[in-house]
Amino acid sequence: MAPQPLAEPLHIYLNDHLTGAFGGAALADRMARGHPNSRRAGDLRRLARDIEQDRDDLVRIMTGLGVPVRRYRTWLGLAGERLGRLKPNGTVVRRAPLSDLIELETLRTGVEGKAALWRALRAIADTDGRLDPVELDRLAERAAEQARTLNGWHQVVSAAVLTPRPGPGRGASPGTAL
Repeated sequence: MAPQPLAEPLHIYLNDHLTGAFGGAALADRMARGHPNSRRAGDLRRLARDIEQDRDDLVRIMTGLGVPVRRYRTWLGLAGERLGRLKPNGTVVRRAPLSDLIELETLRTGVEGKAALWRALRAIADTDGRLDPVELDRLAERAAEQARTLNGWHQVVSAAVLTPRPGPGRGASPGTAL
């Protein structure tokens, strides 16, 4: 039996990003649903929708490039997001304020990776007619805007969560950081 040829680097790269996109979209959605009454509720819902749209745009781009979507990888992204919920957070039975900060940093890292994806595809768009340079520029700008938003929130949430408080139950109260 002949060995299977290795997948093209582009196929692997895009499926790796798609795995992260499914996990990131699930995390953004959960963050939005988990803070329905926060001062940033509308912004969180909009961010979650944008991240879901970015994921769908990636699937569409992959289809246009003839890159097969590895469905098991999408499940890995979703499973990874769910496993991330099991992290120790300083409390046992309720959500800890530190969870907001960790989830925000995770989402921020994903958005920065997505921005790198769009820039990498843009680097080959001039020589690959299947890619639309204008669309990739738009997607890169949207990722940059998401990163700016998350960076601003990070500063506020960091101060709310990490500032020492006197007495028991130090840190922000649950659900107030975002």
